[in-house]
This record gives sequence, C-alpha cells and structure tokens, in this order.
Amino acid sequence: MSYRAPVTDIAKTLKHVAGLDRALADGLYGELTPDLVDAVLEEAAKFAADRIAPLNTVGDRTGTPFKDGKVTMPAGWKETYTDWAAAGWNGLMADAAFGGQGLPCVINAACLEMWNAASSAFGLGPLLTQGAIEAISAHASDELKAIYLPKMVSGEWTGTMNLTEPSAGSDLAGLRTRATRAADGTYRITGSKIFITYGEHDLTENIVHLVLARLPDAPGGTKGISLFIVPKFLVNADGSLGARNDVRCHSIEHKLGVHGSPTCTMVYGDAGGAVGYLVGEENRGLAAMFTMMNNARLAVALQGVAIAERATQQALAYAEERRQGRAPGYAGEGMSPIILHPDVRRMLATMRGYTQGARAICYMLAAEIDRAHLGRTEAERAAGQARASLLTPIAKAFSTDIGNEVASLGVQVHGGMGFVEETGAAQHMRDARIFAIYEGTNGIQAIDLVTRKIGLEGGKLVADEIARMRAIVAKVVGTNASGFGRTASRLTEAIDSLERATAHLLAALKSDPADALAGATPYARLFGLALGGAALAEKALAEREDGGGEAAQAATAMARFFAENLSPAAPGLEAAVTEGAESVNDLALQPAG
Repeated sequence: MSYRAPVTDIAKTLKHVAGLDRALADGLYGELTPDLVDAVLEEAAKFAADRIAPLNTVGDRTGTPFKDGKVTMPAGWKETYTDWAAAGWNGLMADAAFGGQGLPCVINAACLEMWNAASSAFGLGPLLTQGAIEAISAHASDELKAIYLPKMVSGEWTGTMNLTEPSAGSDLAGLRTRATRAADGTYRITGSKIFITYGEHDLTENIVHLVLARLPDAPGGTKGISLFIVPKFLVNADGSLGARNDVRCHSIEHKLGVHGSPTCTMVYGDAGGAVGYLVGEENRGLAAMFTMMNNARLAVALQGVAIAERATQQALAYAEERRQGRAPGYAGEGMSPIILHPDVRRMLATMRGYTQGARAICYMLAAEIDRAHLGRTEAERAAGQARASLLTPIAKAFSTDIGNEVASLGVQVHGGMGFVEETGAAQHMRDARIFAIYEGTNGIQAIDLVTRKIGLEGGKLVADEIARMRAIVAKVVGTNASGFGRTASRLTEAIDSLERATAHLLAALKSDPADALAGATPYARLFGLALGGAALAEKALAEREDGGGEAAQAATAMARFFAENLSPAAPGLEAAVTEGAESVNDLALQPAG
C-alpha cells in the first residue's frame, strides 16, 4: 500500500503534547492561527501522498547511477522536487527576509515527518538543505547570507554537510582536510570527505557544500576546525553562476537502503584548491556546524518516526487482508484475518505505540526549539534551550531505535512475504537501519545524554522533567477512569526507575566514568520509555477533556497499552544501568581463533 499521512494524530500530538494551542493563544507564534496550521498540514499530507510516496519504490529499485562524475536521480525525482520547492516547502521555517515563511519548528517538524514517511531517500535532501540554511543564517556574514540564502531557501540550490573523512568519523579531532588563506580573503580547500548525502545530483543547478577544514596554523584537536561554504559553482557578482569550483564527486556508495539518496565521496582541490568562504570565525567552525547538526538530529529522529509510521500503516493493511488460521472467538467462515490473532495484535499495537510515543517526544523537542528562539523573555528562551538540549539525544536515539524495531516487526507481521521485496516491507527495514547511525550514532547520543546533559543545572533539568511526568501520572490517578487500567502504576514504576538510574549515573560520573558510560545506552532507552509513556497519557487526558468520544477512548487505550506492555521494560533497563557495568567492562572480548 502507499502512504497516507496521519494528519489527525499529528495535529493532536502538536496540540496536546507539544502545546501548540497554548503557544498560539499566548502569541508565541505571532499571527499564526489554528486554521492556517490545519491548512499547512493538509496540503503537506496531500503532496506527500500524491507526489512523493509514488517515488519510494522507484528510488529503491533504480538508485542513483553515477557516470563521468555525474549522478542521475531516479525517474520523477526532479519534477517532484521542483514542484515541491516551488510550493514553498523548503522555506517553511526560514526567515522571511530571505524568502522563507517564518513558520515555527513544530510545523516544519510535522512536515518533515510526512516527507520522510513518503520517501526517506527523497526527504534527506531537503533535510540537509534546511540545516545548512540554519547554520548560514546563524553564523555567516551578511554578504554570504545575501548571496546564498535566497536561492537555498527557495530550493533552487541545495546544501550538504561535509564532516566525515576516512580517518575522522565520529571523532573530528582527526580531520585532515586543509584550508589555506588566499590573497583575496577567500580560502583554498584540499582534501576529501566521505558519506556526503546529496553531494552530487541533478535536481538543482548548484550545490552549496558546508565543509569542515583545518588551517595550517590551527591548534590541534577540535578547537582548530573552521567551517567553509564551498559551492559547486562559484557565484558571480550579479548572482549568476560562474566557473565550476575545484570540487567533484569521486564515487557513490552502494548501500543497504535509502537507494534513492546519493551518498558521495567528495574530492576538493584537484587543481590547487576549491574556493571556500569562511563561515563565522577561524578555528571556531565546529560550533557553527553543531547548529546544523542539532537541526539534523531532530530531523533524523523524525525519520525514525516516519519509517515507523510507514511500516505500521503497511502492516495494518496487510493484517486486515491476510487470512490464516482461526483466531479465538472468530465466528466467520474459513480462515480469519490475521489481525484478529492476539500475537499479531500485540505486534501491531507495539508498532503503533512506539510510533506515537516517539512522535510525541520529537514534537516536544521542536516546541522547545521554538521557545528557545521565540520566547518573550531571556529566561523563557534559556529554559527552552536547556530543555531542547536534554531532549535532543533522547529524541534521536529513541526514535531511530524504534524505527528499526517497528520496521522489523512490520516484516514479521507480513511473515514470509515480508522477507521478499515484493511487498515493500523489507525496504522499510533496510531504509531504517541508517537512522540510528548517522548524525551521531545512538551510542554517541546516549553518551552525550549521560556525560553532558543529565548534569545540567546540577541535575535540576532532569528532576524537572521527572516532575512533569509525575504530574501527568497524578492527573491519570485523579480521573479515576477504569479505561486507564494500570497506566498510573506502571508509569510510576518507569519514572521511579528513571529517577534511581539518574542518581546512580550522576554519582558514577564522579567516581567511575566507565560505569556511567557502560550504562548510557540502556539509560537513554529508559528515558525514552518513561517520556513516551507519559506523553501518550497526557494526550489521552487532553482528549477526554475535549469531550471524550471514540478519539478519547482510542487515545486512552493506546496510553494503557504502552504503560502495561512497553513501560514494564523500565526496571530491567534500570538494573542494566545500575548493576550491569562491571560485567560490561570486565568481560574479555577477543576475536575468534
């Protein structure tokens, strides 16, 4: 089946969990109205379903052929991208001064989910361009902004992020790409980069590469890295395209998934050096690049949600049609639809529960990013920035992990037909695998959460988050509604586990850092479970306050399922955090033979 955006659930998650209605009422988003939000979501859903989703299989099967230094995108890609950009979708969140629409991050987040659910390979290009726009907007000179932002915001030019090298993957201290100063104030870039998404393509006439490089007199380590704009084509004084820059795509990777997205090895300086333009200050490029990376981490988290939603929709449709055996209580003729079998129902409910929980976390993060930028007071902006810092690694790790798990469950629901390419379930599983790896592996996200984030403000930030979750549970108890079952008690157990695990890690960071690092990944999962479960309970409570009915019953049932079937993993994760480090660090792991 094809994809249909879950506009209702997206809108209600924005409203009830991300606090969109409250932000609109408070004037945080200026003149934005609920009616405009609904219109944007409906139009995005329509474009995703009608134009982008049909490209998904085409891109997977044909890939991006590379010949004579050029990448040819799959059939239909260029026409769809051109129409998508012409409709203004690329500039949804960008500054109106450069042609953008200035809409909040939460709205753009919902749209990013739709583009990537329709086709994650298609959605990757705009994802990186939007991140490049934000980095240039925040750190580049006014002159560079005037040259590059209007064309990038309009989607006429795309952007890339050039960090990784064969010798410098996640550890950028080993970066070897060089930059030398030229007499005209520009720089000459030499070196190579690998794994550059959309580093070469035929969708647009120019590609704006953001490249990390090191100056000859730069200090060692990450403190000596600078960021440069290196366009595929130089730009003349009148804004027209000039000579081809000294940068080329050397090859593309043959990958497990996202075949419609070209992953390139880029070479700079065959003819003496590519012309580069400094973004920000010399030797302070990593801070500028982190602006783009943090943007990308939310976007990749949304890719996890997106692939989970797509896999869930397909598995549900298949389970309704596929007949096998006779489910308990089935009174019809012949075999029953497999959706009636309890174990299949368990798998489908797990897929939907994880997807909705991860969506809620991502939209919470987007709302805090908005508050960090648009808050009316310095204190409000600081609070938004602090909570966004905490939520970023949780959102990225949890959402992309569940993207993998949900896509795998989707194959399982399809049975043997899921293992063959005919149904498309296998593609979702293949595509999902990269999301937990790029933009900082999920292990790195967990380390960031434990070593940098939980200690912020002396641990108060996490304590405040736990207090928010406990307040939601108290409201569930206060409803005294039978439909919630054991939601309150199970969520309380998960939150208690999170609180104890946090205390253990804060102490371990001081006494035994290896202990804390060994427990980082289970802790990140524990945090995601507690946060996702509380968010679904919050959404269910809001639905009941809105008047009840079928929507409230469905939201309550999903919150209950999550709490009673998924949250019970929390105590086990707590035990891994608090008791498992010694067995991790003392185990002798050696190659066989």
